Amino acid sequence: MVTGASSGIGLAAAVALARRGDRVVLVGRDPARLQAAGDRVREASGERPELFRADFAVLDDVRGLAERLRAAYDRIDVLANNAGAIVLQPLTTVDGFELSIQANHLAPFLLSNLLVDRVGRLVVTASGAHRSGTLDPDDLNAPLRRYRPMRAYGTSKQANILFTAEAARRWPDVPAYSFHPGVVRTRFGADSKLVALGMRLMPFRSPEKGAETLVWLANQPASRLVDGGYYADRRLRRPWPRATDPALAARLWTASAKAVGIGA
Repeated sequence: MVTGASSGIGLAAAVALARRGDRVVLVGRDPARLQAAGDRVREASGERPELFRADFAVLDDVRGLAERLRAAYDRIDVLANNAGAIVLQPLTTVDGFELSIQANHLAPFLLSNLLVDRVGRLVVTASGAHRSGTLDPDDLNAPLRRYRPMRAYGTSKQANILFTAEAARRWPDVPAYSFHPGVVRTRFGADSKLVALGMRLMPFRSPEKGAETLVWLANQPASRLVDGGYYADRRLRRPWPRATDPALAARLWTASAKAVGIGA
């Protein structure tokens, strides 16, 4: 199952996995783009994937998605938590959280917890941008003050890496890996001329190239990988020191569980 599968890395990964013969499930926010993504996967593989709509800016959508998935599947071999966004201005969700920390971390954290007994493996799309993060588990809305889009995004990506490492510790039967896809040209920042210009000037790779490590992590034998590890270009990497702090990861887990209303 791939979240954020309507475009970009998620769609590229879904196509690659389907071509391998894997049965894929696509999760996306926009119904039209989700349908188009399903058509792309069918054209590539000959099999039409199952489609599930959910908006990660609404935690009740995530809870409803988990209920529908539990009703549909006894087993999810790989949950690819790929959905994410760069938010260009300070926005608060209906649940009361800064949008990027909710969409990029709290929503996949909640979904993973609600499905963990069905999941065989977690793959989390993080980013090298985690180096710019300033995560404070005691104040998940801190980025709303003096808002800077890349700092807020980096904070959410730092949370992705810490969540993956802590999931590996708490769920020893569910291997978990995070990865940096590289600088990928996707729909990120599509509404900003400045971001669009920056994307044109930066060295970038295609969504297909960005998805390669996701597909690789989904299929490698667990014995060849480091549980809780952070990867880039199919190689184990060491994240920024703050993203390797087990005490911070444990605090984040407790704060996230409280934020989404589940037991820690």
